[in-house]
Amino acid sequence: MNALHGQRTTAVVAPGCPAKPDRLFDRQSEWAALTSFAGDPHPGTDLGVVMGRHRQGKTLLLESLAQATGGFYFCGQQATEAEALRRAGEEYARYRRLARPVRWRGWKECLDALLALGDERPMPIVIDSFPDLVAASPALPSIIHGALRHLDRPPPDNRARLLLGGETAPVMTRLFASSSPLRARTKLILDVQPVDFRGAARLWGLDDPGLALLVYAVVGGTPAYRHDYVNDDVPADRDDFDAWVCRTVLNPRMPLYHEARHLLDEETGPWNRSVLHSVLAALATGRTTHGEIAGFLGQQLTDTSRALAVLRDRGLLRSQPDGLQPGITRHHIADPLLSFEHAVARPRRAALEQSDARTVWEEARPDFDTLVAGPVFAQVCRGWAVSFADWGLGTERVTASHGCLSDPSAKAGLDAEVVVRRTDGLLSGPLVSLGLARRHTGMDTHHLRHLRNILDRLDPRDRVGPVSLTLYGACGFSPELHSAQARGEVMLVDLERLYRGA
Repeated sequence: MNALHGQRTTAVVAPGCPAKPDRLFDRQSEWAALTSFAGDPHPGTDLGVVMGRHRQGKTLLLESLAQATGGFYFCGQQATEAEALRRAGEEYARYRRLARPVRWRGWKECLDALLALGDERPMPIVIDSFPDLVAASPALPSIIHGALRHLDRPPPDNRARLLLGGETAPVMTRLFASSSPLRARTKLILDVQPVDFRGAARLWGLDDPGLALLVYAVVGGTPAYRHDYVNDDVPADRDDFDAWVCRTVLNPRMPLYHEARHLLDEETGPWNRSVLHSVLAALATGRTTHGEIAGFLGQQLTDTSRALAVLRDRGLLRSQPDGLQPGITRHHIADPLLSFEHAVARPRRAALEQSDARTVWEEARPDFDTLVAGPVFAQVCRGWAVSFADWGLGTERVTASHGCLSDPSAKAGLDAEVVVRRTDGLLSGPLVSLGLARRHTGMDTHHLRHLRNILDRLDPRDRVGPVSLTLYGACGFSPELHSAQARGEVMLVDLERLYRGA
């Protein structure tokens, strides 16, 4: 079974596969992919990879898999090769219930012993935090490749299912790039992403879509933040949201207060973090193109490109062609908590230490609404357009991105926050829908005229079929727009539809 990198799929656990443990929230498709891989009865040794950013639950998934299947689990850490081998030998002895730890002279001996566990049945062998082991033992990937090749020789009865886990970072990306020897032997590549906005609402137990959106604009879909990072504190209702922000993300005594900075440190390592913070500050304040970010930093485009590449490689940044001008690439922060940090908290750290959080938040709330919640709402609308909307295209996939057309008659361009296109191979194809997203204001007929104006200016070749004009609003629509929807002139998508409808 092969799960494509970055693609979330609906999967059903095959008969005979262990049920997903209750402690795993959501992750049905990931669990199905892992249990199918681990229990594959076909002879032959297989290699799988589980990647993803910190705090997404990779370790919990892999530990749960090992426990549910009777497999072997070992988690690496920053240590010398000798210490890592010693710890692996101790874990192996505990697993086999041996009287004393095994002492291996190198990783080849260790891997031979671990893979031999699959001689009698399909056996998951999990090596987690794999990049930490590679840092101390650069030859380890080659040793694994050699061990897998050795098991290709007759008799091919071994059914070890070796799973390597690690963060989405240059080490994992390089080791499992399309041209690498290990990639050619990999049967499963699973990228554990944050849960989507609907999943986040369920995770936090929030039935009110408006409150769910506000919480998502702060913490996103990272499962780890739900409990320990906020001491199990959940806002009771929308009226409690402001106080909840002050109790958690703006409270120096809470882990969530420090998390954004720790996250950047963990994901980017020794890279120049002052530059990365400045890039994130530029993005958080609405600068989305390469040139805009370089101007904010006062740097050359080439220097900015390096910083953007670091953030993108670590999964902290999304880059997409503009939906209406494909020659322009737009960049967006992938994690709402990083947006919150750089638009709201970081500029006010000194004030937070000298004043109470409530006073600081009252001053910062307009920036949150404009710079954080508004863009997050637009991203939620794009997520809905890709994952939940029915555009009448059957099984065809779509992409959704921000788009902007130049308008010589106006100071600003003509923007559409949700430009939906069919996918045409690796490129965006014909236009499916044009959409505006407004979180903080109601929508009326001038928003519809705005979309019609954009549509009239597009190249006719962009309009292969009917184009749906769509308005996404969190504060309601005018009676005239409801009448226009009844005539089939526009589609209206409110919070209820975003969170519960298609």
